[in-house]
Amino acid sequence: MTEVYWLEQRETDVPPENDWLSPAEVLRLAGLRFAKRRADWRLGRWTAKRALAICLNLGDHHQALAKLEIGVAPSGAPEVILGQQPAGASISLSHCSGRAVCAVAPAEAALGCDVERIEARSHAFLADYFSPEEQALVAHSADPSGLLTLLWSGKESALKALHAGLRLDTRSVIVNPSGSSSDLNSWQGLRVRHEKDQVFQGWWRRDHDFVHTLVSAPPADPPIRVPIGNQVATRAPCIMDTTLGSMLR
Repeated sequence: MTEVYWLEQRETDVPPENDWLSPAEVLRLAGLRFAKRRADWRLGRWTAKRALAICLNLGDHHQALAKLEIGVAPSGAPEVILGQQPAGASISLSHCSGRAVCAVAPAEAALGCDVERIEARSHAFLADYFSPEEQALVAHSADPSGLLTLLWSGKESALKALHAGLRLDTRSVIVNPSGSSSDLNSWQGLRVRHEKDQVFQGWWRRDHDFVHTLVSAPPADPPIRVPIGNQVATRAPCIMDTTLGSMLR
């Protein structure tokens, strides 16, 4: 099993200064025109760098974060650069409504994560973007808005792991979750089948009005929270004592 780590941060966690960004990232930020786009971009980079700095044993101070650069691969997926070289880690990023999530795994893992706010969506949205079997699941659900958001989030995660994004038909990935949405903050199983017979095993959790999903290949155990500040890892006291830490160094 692959070990995957995750971290969530909020807009209020991001410092006002930019000394934690690399020179190239400072230039990229300066080119972003709209305030919301700049805020989302900074939040995503902050979250990714904090998670990576701990996973790579770089320290958690701004000077260490500035050594990391989150670039964009030709596929559009984020890539991690350290000292002008690939850092040997696979990451996935997502942000929604002032919060961002980053998942980290060894470089060879196909990885996708997503966070979505639960909200009502139209029947046209369900018909346009979901397979007949997914539509049937929603039709028989006691919580259709929650389930529909979970299914959409699972699709987003799988499309990121495929390095395809919304360039693929969302109906080509079919999400099958297990567990109950009433069980808050507990990771539960998720299976996503691509039409080309590729299957991703993954996890989902509900955090009040938000849903998190994560998929990987090879499969992963339940994601481990990156310990920062007063937070603690859910499966290990220090992630550098685990397989992932040694694989990323």
